[in-house]
Amino acid sequence: MNGYNSKGYLCLLLHAHLPFVRHPEEEYFLEENWLYEAITETYIPLIQVFEELLDDGVDFRLTMSLTPTLITMLKDPLLQNRYLRHLNKSIELSEKEIARTAYDSRFHGLALMYHRRLNEARDIFDKKYRRDIVEAFRKFQDTGCLEIITSCATHGYLPLLNINYSDVKAQVGIGVDYYRKVFGRSPKGIWLPECGYYPGLDNILREAGIKYFFLDSHGIINAEPIPRYSVYAPLYCPSGVAAFGRDWESSKQVWSSKEGYPGDRDYREYYKDIGYELDYDYIKPYIHPSGIRINTGFKYWRITGDTERKEPYIPDWAKEKAAIHAGNFMFNRQKQVEHLSAHMDRQPLIVAPYDAELFGHWWFEGPSWINFLARKIYYDQNTIRMISPSEYLRIYPANQVALPSASSWGYKGYNDFWVEGSNAWIYRHLHNCGLKMAELGSKFASVQREDKKSKKRRALNQAARELLLAQASDWAFIMKTGTMVSYAQKRVKTHINRFLALYEGIMSKSIDEEWLKEIEYRDNIFQDVDCFMYYNNKYVTEGAAQNVK
Repeated sequence: MNGYNSKGYLCLLLHAHLPFVRHPEEEYFLEENWLYEAITETYIPLIQVFEELLDDGVDFRLTMSLTPTLITMLKDPLLQNRYLRHLNKSIELSEKEIARTAYDSRFHGLALMYHRRLNEARDIFDKKYRRDIVEAFRKFQDTGCLEIITSCATHGYLPLLNINYSDVKAQVGIGVDYYRKVFGRSPKGIWLPECGYYPGLDNILREAGIKYFFLDSHGIINAEPIPRYSVYAPLYCPSGVAAFGRDWESSKQVWSSKEGYPGDRDYREYYKDIGYELDYDYIKPYIHPSGIRINTGFKYWRITGDTERKEPYIPDWAKEKAAIHAGNFMFNRQKQVEHLSAHMDRQPLIVAPYDAELFGHWWFEGPSWINFLARKIYYDQNTIRMISPSEYLRIYPANQVALPSASSWGYKGYNDFWVEGSNAWIYRHLHNCGLKMAELGSKFASVQREDKKSKKRRALNQAARELLLAQASDWAFIMKTGTMVSYAQKRVKTHINRFLALYEGIMSKSIDEEWLKEIEYRDNIFQDVDCFMYYNNKYVTEGAAQNVK
């Protein structure tokens, strides 16, 4: 492979996450579209890029987190069937669009493009991977080109759950255990939800068998003592777990819609969709059955500039820009590495993490950009090489020991985004429920000897599920951003109320079994969850033991 004599390394990391949204009680549920859009626009295009790179013999490296909630939904038969129904409906719309635009040269080629892409997506999803695209990512990991890391059980924001130590250990431990169940191996790394870190958290990660995690740049820069290499080499926490820091320069160059590549005038405009543009009677069969206009994925315009008058999208122009921007990104990283390597006694590492959904969903050309970048790095230069965190730690097993500072990658860099006027009310309830869950785990420890299918054992486990679902950082995030606020508030209240009802039923020996069956069916995440982790943390200790072996 070109680049083995490189001067430095690039770790490109994609964080793939969605909150657990599954509503079997309704035939069509609006927020389930979050998953369907991500599969069509991000996950399948990434699979296609990885397959093309492998087929062409391009030796690339990416790191990708797949969160437990996302994996659970991708593997859920109900959601798989609903996604296929959604995809078939989109293909039907593409056929109508081909006919509608037959005499409009501006948009007819785009209609044909969407028709082709949607049929390719259906073939990959339904035929090639038999509706389980997690298996595709497992395949790439097995080839060595992709390193998949885990995250916390339901993406709970750990710095604000730390009031109850058992809540943090359960979020980490279940995430590790679920990864092991799905991939048949222990995870080496973890994506801390929202990059949320507090000093001492790394001790819990070590007990879970985690080798490394990621922080925003200031979490490393403000470490004690001051890091010798800034964010361009990992630190070892006093626990022995490695902390990698985000490179702000490379990150902003990509994710910023105003200063970064996605805002280029020739790229596809996300915010102009035929679901809102076309005649209601025409589009009605392809939006929500209640008549709510939604994104259909059919977008015919390019960004154009800061104007409401958008010009038609031209794929060839956008593809050329993606290639140019990939070359520009590579050039900038080369210059970074050349400068850094002259001042370091080791090859510098540039860590560039992004939300996976940026690529394809928000930035339509993002997967093509990754494709071009991997090829250019492999064929066109010898200054940098793509690498995984595990590979870097094998090359440089000795690193500076320092304690990172509290941090996140949210607004202002700390906890502000997840605890302010719109969402602060949730935490007193989460903390109270966490204390009650620890009480249940300890008070009924003897129930471990009972059949796992006993009513009490089932109720205890369901209480753990409801608490975990209420703790998801997504709900506080949505409340802060002001989108779908009522849904986020309802989810928190629903899970807290279900938890409290289970708690009262368990304590008073009056569990409503029919109701229990209903919520087990609705909130069916983590089928193997064990409420006694809040007492003996068996998931954490077993995970650490397996990694030691």
